[in-house]
Order: sequence, then C-alpha cells, then structure tokens
Amino acid sequence: MFGELLRELRKDHGMTQADLAKELSFAPLTISAYERGRSVPDDATKVKIAKLFNISLDYLLGLIREPLPYERSDHAVQCPQDFTAEDIQKVREYIKFLEFQKKAKQ
Repeated sequence: MFGELLRELRKDHGMTQADLAKELSFAPLTISAYERGRSVPDDATKVKIAKLFNISLDYLLGLIREPLPYERSDHAVQCPQDFTAEDIQKVREYIKFLEFQKKAKQ
C-alpha cells in the first residue's frame, strides 16, 4: 500500500524515481524498493516524504483517504475530493453566514 501511494504521489508531481531519490538523498534503487514493497522507509524518511509532497502522515500511511496538507492549522477547512465547485461555494457561503452571526453577537 505504501509503495503504491508513493508511486502515485511521485508521478502526480511529475517526478522520476531518480528525482525523488535526489530530493531525499537516496539512491534511485531505494525508491524503487519502496515502491515495490521490498523495503519500508524509517519514520524520519516518511516525515521527509510527507513534507516534500505536503501531505499528512495519516494519508501517507493509508490511515485516511483524503490527502490533508502536512502543515495545517485549525482554521483550514478541507473539503472532500468529490465536492463540486458548487459544494465548495456553499461551504464558503456558510462560513460567511457564521462570521455574520458572530459579528451580530458582539
């Protein structure tokens, strides 16, 4: 599972195994071993990969299906990937409504 996800992330970012290996200071064969499931990176390497692709470790480890950013705040709202532009607009409108309510209470 980890290897498949790593391959997808790498390809989605237009990187070759050699490109990723260079970013992580590894040999390309190490990346190949990760992607084929023959080897698993240590925790420090997993953190480097998560930071590089700006994804959460939970996503990288397959614990969640929605790719959250590595660095996020409580103020960030992550919509599901299947949300349409219309759905996202509704979320924005709801946020504006909540802001309006908060200001009205002050």
